Amino acid sequence: MTDPATVGDARFSELQARLAAVRERIARATAAAGRGTDLPRLIVVTKFHPADDIRRLAALGVTDVGENRDQEAAAKAQDLADAGLTWHFVGQLQTKKAKSVVRYASAVHSVDRPQLVDALAKAVLNEQAASGRGNLDCFIQVSLEDDAGAHRGGAAPADVPGLAERIAEAGGLRLAGVMAVAPLGAAPEPAFEKLARISQRLVADHPSATAMSAGMSQDLEAAVTFGATHLRIGSDILGSRPAVR
Repeated sequence: MTDPATVGDARFSELQARLAAVRERIARATAAAGRGTDLPRLIVVTKFHPADDIRRLAALGVTDVGENRDQEAAAKAQDLADAGLTWHFVGQLQTKKAKSVVRYASAVHSVDRPQLVDALAKAVLNEQAASGRGNLDCFIQVSLEDDAGAHRGGAAPADVPGLAERIAEAGGLRLAGVMAVAPLGAAPEPAFEKLARISQRLVADHPSATAMSAGMSQDLEAAVTFGATHLRIGSDILGSRPAVR
């Protein structure tokens, strides 16, 4: 339910304008890539921003939100249980947090090691028995910095097939596709082209794993060009992070 007090205020108008600008960028990039009306799914990354901002976004038609810290995400998901939102966990995830994350998240975009696959599968099956939740969408996070693993998180490309098999065979999990963050200080196009090749190889073995979560505020156009199906946009919609008090 949307709080009437948050609709029509100055912050609502600011978010409305920012969201419209990002949606226009996505539409232009999609058209330029020759994808027709195949618009990527917009996930608004709301970390550090208050629940009231998420209510404003919901009133503006946003359906998917992303968080990267479990404690913050769990609290927001509980506060906004009536808002009809789909929650995506997009940050690095400790195995001990799996039980909490599966209580609210529909997808985890940062699956990067076998131990996490196992922890999520166990947690999902327990939660399904308790609440009847659906299967958890799992994106394999791939390191694009080098083939040996990396500083921004992610599995080495050579490890993707094994992780994919582990997810595909696990009860309660659904292999959605791949995710990556472009390396810092480098042009994003080569990185996303590499991710697209990894995605193609994955789909050859797992035809339903067609999702590609890539692209943030600074590089969404490059991600769309190379086939991103999910975009994770934060600052260009919500602005700078609020001051920590």
